[in-house]
This record gives sequence, C-alpha cells and structure tokens, in this order.
Amino acid sequence: MLVRQATEADLGAVRRVHAAAFAQADADGPPPEVGLLDALLAAGDVVPALSLVAVEKGVHVGHVAGSRARVGDRAAAAVGPVGVVPHAQGRGVGSALLHAVLAAADALELPLVGLLGAPGYYRRFGFVPATSLGIEPPEPSWADHFQVRTLAAYDERIRGPFRYAPAFAEL
Repeated sequence: MLVRQATEADLGAVRRVHAAAFAQADADGPPPEVGLLDALLAAGDVVPALSLVAVEKGVHVGHVAGSRARVGDRAAAAVGPVGVVPHAQGRGVGSALLHAVLAAADALELPLVGLLGAPGYYRRFGFVPATSLGIEPPEPSWADHFQVRTLAAYDERIRGPFRYAPAFAEL
C-alpha cells in the first residue's frame, strides 16, 4: 500500500472512497461526509499536504482530509473525514493514513490536530480528550468524543475553543 498526497486527479476516487466507507443502506444520495469534503475543497479549507490517499495495486482504498482550524488565535488542523473502503477495513489502512497525516501536520509545524471520534480507537495515536488540555469542543455535547493530538510545536498556553472550518457547521 502506498500513502501519498492526493492530487486533483484523485478527486473522483476520493469521493467514491468516502461514499463507500460511510454508505448507509437506508439513505438516499451520498453520505454527509462526501458533502463535507466537497464543501471543504470548494472553500479552499483542505490543506493540500494533509489530504492523503491510500492506494493498493492502483486502487484507492482510503483517504484522510486535514483542514484549517483554530484554537483561539493559533492555527491548528481538523482531521476528517477519514474513510476506508469496506473491503480494506481492518487491515491497517486507516492507521497508516492517521500516522501519515499526523506526521504531515507536524512537518507543517502545527501545534495540534483535533477530531471527533471514538476515544478507544484514537487513543492509540496519542489523542486525548480536548478538555484535558483546556481546549473546548465546538459543541459542548461532544466533550467525551472530541479529542486533540499535540505535536512538536504545541505550547501548553494554547487554550480556548476549537474552531473548525465553516463547512463543518453544515453537517
């Protein structure tokens, strides 16, 4: 499997990855994650270095998007959506994408990344509850599932509300 930065030529395949990863049998149209990705891209809020694809034998099997975010007056990144096609789930594709996006965010000298997800899964990548670092989730009811991962440029004085790119408010 190869993990690399996504290009414009990957967009159709990336949309199909998220459509398959988040498909629900009873839903009409594409899943909300596809719309979120489209809105982030249209607004220019996806950070190109944080948009990564996983490709196996020439087939796209996963994608992670990192977008612009803020904590107070400091730049940060939001991770998501993270999608892996069903037939490739449980084989380390998501883990490879997360390790790669964290390394890329660190190389960009961002202090932290945030995401909404299952604490039991993301803890292994170094994510902790945002509130434990004085960072407020965008929605108070998310407190148990909103997490951050500090990076090399982290400064413990970074505190306050986490702000996603505007597209997240449309979910």
